[in-house]
Amino acid sequence: MKILIIDDEKSIRNTMKEILEYEGYQVVLAENGEQALAILETGKEQIDTVFCDIKMPGIDGIEVLEKIQEMALDMPVIMISGHGNIDTAVECIKKGAYDFIEKPLDLNRILITIRNANDKSTLVQENKKLKRKDGKIPPIIGKSAAINRIWDMIDRVATTDARVLITGSNGTGKELVARWLHEKSNRSNMPFVEVNCAAIPGELIESELFGHEKGSFTSAIRQHKGKFEQADGGTLFLDEIGDMSLAAQAKVLRVLQENKITRVGSDKDINVNVRVVTATNKDLIEEINKGTFREDLYHRLGVILIHVPPLADRKEDIPLLAEYFIEQICQEYGTAVREITPGALDELQKLHWTGNVRELRNVIERLIILSSGTIEEEDVKAYAEPLFN
Repeated sequence: MKILIIDDEKSIRNTMKEILEYEGYQVVLAENGEQALAILETGKEQIDTVFCDIKMPGIDGIEVLEKIQEMALDMPVIMISGHGNIDTAVECIKKGAYDFIEKPLDLNRILITIRNANDKSTLVQENKKLKRKDGKIPPIIGKSAAINRIWDMIDRVATTDARVLITGSNGTGKELVARWLHEKSNRSNMPFVEVNCAAIPGELIESELFGHEKGSFTSAIRQHKGKFEQADGGTLFLDEIGDMSLAAQAKVLRVLQENKITRVGSDKDINVNVRVVTATNKDLIEEINKGTFREDLYHRLGVILIHVPPLADRKEDIPLLAEYFIEQICQEYGTAVREITPGALDELQKLHWTGNVRELRNVIERLIILSSGTIEEEDVKAYAEPLFN
């Protein structure tokens, strides 16, 4: 954990540094507000907690606190002062300070405040992550002709119940297209249920999709509703459909024909109203020729075909994607948004991106962590490729 101490009194700075380093913390010192804000703005130091004196020449502590709030840095700021009173403490808390401590500083109070502030900061970060998961769908970033075609297709077919088959290699964003089809549909207030067909063992796929009755097999200790029932009224997204077994394919085909499912261990039909959207990274025509995918199911699923191209085919979108990921990742880390130079963006566009958009995001995160301040062309050359090369 790294702590920034801002105080114009050298003795206070050094004493706190000595105490906190003894307790195992990393410490960064600033002798005035200007120096502290420069440290925070560059993002070079990943600061977790700030101790800030109020009375300082130049920019005082209250102004530093206000600037930190404006930068939306998610770090607790603890104000310290030898001239404290109730009104000052209340003003600091109102402006966003985590706590107010009077001088002379008490060691136990400092350590307890740091621990409590860190606990609160951790909870805030976890809450933000949960909100991001449950919040708005990320946009499909890009202005290339390919991305414009995808948005046009989504707008055209989302409000229908036509089945959509999304193709594209891993990491291109097929799931995002599926989510926007649901979001823009008349079913958007109903469930969006996702199934990764490649991640479910073949012997369990039927139970996962159609559900099972209690006692229908050894581990069926209770009745279970399958994904089709869970998605009733909404959208069921079958990702990696090309990896589904032939036996499960036959049963999915029946559901698509009759809009009915039968749980494992039951002979009772259950009506379902589900829009099915599927995705695959495989060439299904090739799989049909090999006998591993049913041709009749392919034609049922592929009423509308949307292809998501690899990032290598739309490199003009890389600058927009990079800027988006920088803002997103810096927000997650609670740091100031980094700048990236035109030279660095040009260098990113020269890379192959076999892992597509997913790989680009990982590289941007790596650059934010390893580069010093602004992301430069040399940073991309040094860190974009795997470090063991």
